[in-house]
Amino acid sequence: MDALLPLLIMYRRYSPWLFGTALCWCAASTYAHDLASIVVTGHYSNAVSSSDAASQGVIGAELLRNRALLRPAEVLEFIPGMVVTQHSGDGKANQYFLRGMNLDHGTDFATTINGVPINMPSHGHGHGYSDLNVLIPELVSHVAYRKGPYFASEGDFSSAGSADILYRTKLDLAFVSVTLGQRGYVRGVAAGSREVSEGVTLLTAVERLNNNGPWTTPEGLRKINTLFTLSGGTPKESWSTSFSAYAARWYSTDQVPQRLIDAGTYQGQPFGRFDALDPSDGATTSRTSLSGRWQRSENNLSSALQWYAIKYDLDLYSNFTYALERPSDQFAQKDHRTVLGAKAFRTWRSDLGSDRLMLNTLGVQVRQDQIRVGLYDTAQRQIQGTVRDDQVRQMMMGVYGQNELNWHRWFRTIAAIRADQLSAKVNSQTLAENSGQVSAFKLSPKFSAILGPWNKTELFFNAGKGFHSNDARGMTARVDPKTGLPIDRVPGLVSSSGQEVGIKTEIVPQLQSALAFWRLDFDSELVYVGDAGNTEAGRPSKRIGIEWSNHWAPDDHFLMDVNLAWTKPRYADNDPAGNYIVNATQRVANLTFALRNTGLWSGSIGIRYIGSAPLIEDNSVRSTVSLTSNLRVSRRVSKDITVAMDVLNLTDRKNNDISYYYRSRLRGEPLSGSEDVHIHPAAPRTVRVNARVLF
Repeated sequence: MDALLPLLIMYRRYSPWLFGTALCWCAASTYAHDLASIVVTGHYSNAVSSSDAASQGVIGAELLRNRALLRPAEVLEFIPGMVVTQHSGDGKANQYFLRGMNLDHGTDFATTINGVPINMPSHGHGHGYSDLNVLIPELVSHVAYRKGPYFASEGDFSSAGSADILYRTKLDLAFVSVTLGQRGYVRGVAAGSREVSEGVTLLTAVERLNNNGPWTTPEGLRKINTLFTLSGGTPKESWSTSFSAYAARWYSTDQVPQRLIDAGTYQGQPFGRFDALDPSDGATTSRTSLSGRWQRSENNLSSALQWYAIKYDLDLYSNFTYALERPSDQFAQKDHRTVLGAKAFRTWRSDLGSDRLMLNTLGVQVRQDQIRVGLYDTAQRQIQGTVRDDQVRQMMMGVYGQNELNWHRWFRTIAAIRADQLSAKVNSQTLAENSGQVSAFKLSPKFSAILGPWNKTELFFNAGKGFHSNDARGMTARVDPKTGLPIDRVPGLVSSSGQEVGIKTEIVPQLQSALAFWRLDFDSELVYVGDAGNTEAGRPSKRIGIEWSNHWAPDDHFLMDVNLAWTKPRYADNDPAGNYIVNATQRVANLTFALRNTGLWSGSIGIRYIGSAPLIEDNSVRSTVSLTSNLRVSRRVSKDITVAMDVLNLTDRKNNDISYYYRSRLRGEPLSGSEDVHIHPAAPRTVRVNARVLF
């Protein structure tokens, strides 16, 4: 992986040149081609006979063209019940919520882009850290999502769900897209593809983004992103190889206490929702990957192989408690790693006659992370002391077997078992007692039964065991790195179990509906607290919920998507502190209304509702409701030019992206500090204008 470092250095140095070259190259390529016809299927492909669970589906590219997005990761918000917010700078991984779980930055939700995993285990800021700022939405072909631990191909981080984001390997026409917005927002994307030899296509894309945001301390986000993909083959056998390079830097305005916002002043100066208490907070990050995939289908046999190599770096500076422990409570979290991994599967198809068909699949997955990860006390980004400094090497290997048997054209079953082995070695540079070598093993059986379709209706029953891994440092630690007190080690793999009953129907013409009743239990909600440098063992938990999704397209001009989710999350044991799970969002709704194919004009409005959530276990303090509406209006100026305007947070509501309840201390307050709600405000009304030109 060290061989990739010179490429990354050249990429950072010559990124403006790369962007300009891509603009010229796109203009010169595929100019004479006509735009291929597009079959409009709406936002979702959740039709009957298309999945193995009512909560499984596919998000199409139509969605990304028709609806306004504030951040790249919001492509996941079209998964029914999913919420994507932010509690820090926009270059940082987002905050995710699904099925009554505060997924933090990605724990228990697995995400891949072109088969390359985004989640980072044993990460400096939080286990499972999933930074989707590397995503270029314009290139997305589709997003395949699954919820619940019922799918044998999904391993670590997938108990709540998973999403596979697949890019296009070929564009019908090259394009240049430029977006200008308030508060220093400038984004440019150029992409195109061309045949470089017979049957081989090269796709090139470059993205550049500058943004200051609504913050009193300008965010100064600077992001550069490139992608090169070679692909070729036939429908029976195809391959692709991709090189991706991403880098970003920013200053962040982290969450602030509600008592300070209510007071309106701090140390004699006005203080508002968008002010910062430590303007030096922020980060730099980079991610470079080389990956490939190969697949073949012939007769009754299909095979696939994917591999990847990743070089990743993050230097993050945060201050959430201000002056509670020191004159400045700022801390740095550093994560520098290389990742190597691969996955493969083979499926055998057998025709048993009399409408009976059997599919047997065998798959294997392996991933190795070599990490240097640290936690440091800092002030103004200057290191004052070392809390933790560790070298971590960990490997995860998974093997699964699955049998799908079509007993009849209206009944099939899927039975599977998955085995996972985790091995980790931690070499602590600060406390020898926290070094060690550990391993863990977990078996996860799965079962699904699908009945139908009858009258364009299918019934589903799903059940399965899953798991999430824990931070390797928590598996070997014996001593709290801050207090020096003994602490208990935590298990490497923690079991989850889930059940779901659902229905999909198209009995009403042009309306796709899905309804799922589900339950998800965890033996222990183990979370590595990167801000403290250790792992806290949580209590056992149980969640039950209902999800209802609807996609209605009565004609070619109008579509409506309505997704509703309700969850009851609780700790499963009895404790005087209370049984409510902190930051477990209980009600989520997403509504989209779109007009299309009406001539020169088209438009959509999206409405997102996030219900109140408990902020402490006894439910005595709760977050406020968030209601956001986003408007997009676009006009086709000519065959090759389209102009669009996005109005984000249309009604300019004072929403909060996230709320926490904890102790902090402002300068001048008693040394013990104060328990308070701390919020990170959502962006105010924001207008952005985009021009897209096809070549």
